[in-house]
Amino acid sequence: MTGIKLAVVGGGSTYTPELIDGFARLRDVLPVAELVLIDPAADRLELVGGLARRIFARQGHPGRISWTGDLDAGVDGADAVLLQLRIGGQAARNQDETWPLECGCVGQETTGAGGLAKALRTVPVVLDIAERVRHRNPDAWIVDFTNPVGIVTRALLTAGHKAVGLCNVAIGFQRKFARLLDVAPDDIQLEHVGLNHLTWERAVRVGGEDVLPKLLAEHGDALAADLHMPRTLVERLGVVPSYYLRYYYQHDEVVRELRTKPSRAAEVAAMEKELLRMYGDPALDEKPELLGKRGGAFYSEAAVALTSSLLRDTGDVQVVNALNNGTLPFLPDDAVIEVPATVGARGAVPVPVRPLEPLYAGLIANVTAYEHLALEAALKGGRDRVFEALLAHPLIGQIAYADRLTDELLAHNREHLAWA
Repeated sequence: MTGIKLAVVGGGSTYTPELIDGFARLRDVLPVAELVLIDPAADRLELVGGLARRIFARQGHPGRISWTGDLDAGVDGADAVLLQLRIGGQAARNQDETWPLECGCVGQETTGAGGLAKALRTVPVVLDIAERVRHRNPDAWIVDFTNPVGIVTRALLTAGHKAVGLCNVAIGFQRKFARLLDVAPDDIQLEHVGLNHLTWERAVRVGGEDVLPKLLAEHGDALAADLHMPRTLVERLGVVPSYYLRYYYQHDEVVRELRTKPSRAAEVAAMEKELLRMYGDPALDEKPELLGKRGGAFYSEAAVALTSSLLRDTGDVQVVNALNNGTLPFLPDDAVIEVPATVGARGAVPVPVRPLEPLYAGLIANVTAYEHLALEAALKGGRDRVFEALLAHPLIGQIAYADRLTDELLAHNREHLAWA
């Protein structure tokens, strides 16, 4: 494969050096000839772009890195466009994580009322970007890492864009299990199933053998501690749920915890301030250790693998967000699910999934219905649509809560909602 051009929309993110480091290390998998960072925040872009160039230089990567605030110019000629946006920045995230708590509901940026607020802010912007990408280069792939990934990816695919959604939860589990089992990550195959941020590892295979029972027996305490869930629950389920299932399985306990400490957004904002200061040091030519606490671990490896497979038509299997198309028969075909899929030049096609137990299928169906209503609200606007989406969400589901949360959501996001 000849050198390619990539564009990263949201390239001014403090997380971008993690992505750059992956491109530099994995140049044989994805030979990047040109990389353009795109962001309206010129001051941040200058700092991040300068560090990105130094990382490439330190690792001897011959690719050219540039940056711009001009989206159309930046995506022109790109083979793939990676989206990592945060509309409203950490300030909006801080609101998403706080005002739902006033109603006794989880405050989180990807699920519940906060997740809906982020979807409403994000979907119209992402669709506008995607249309401009299609206009400049209709063959370009869009790789979406922008949360909430499931809803955003569904919006892109519904609009007919060449898009695949990506999350780092699966690769995080793969790397964690590989360390615990003392095997190479590539030797691990996950039976990962569900929706974005609503998934379970139903099997962990090494050489065709399911070693999940061994993992739970020998490392149950460590796994449960990482998940902040009781080991007894993990053993009873016989699967490893994603961390995000804690918002469902331990909702009230999580609300109590969140009310007693600063929001994650406040922590990240402080971290970003320090990271930007570090990025401005002309002697820094590698990602700093502090970046590891920012979140998004292993995203660079997952992004490289996915982009390479789309452009090289490898037909390998990766965990992505893709159209259901009958994979989970209890969901509509146009639902977006997060499962292993065969990835190639025609996109991502989920591999067959064993029938799901009602415990998981019921929650997946419920959240899928919410995501459908959330996308309707994001595309068409209107207080009633916001209310219906909140009422449908299993973390809310009561008229009084949905009414109050609707008012709070609109009050805190009016500047980002053209119809409000």
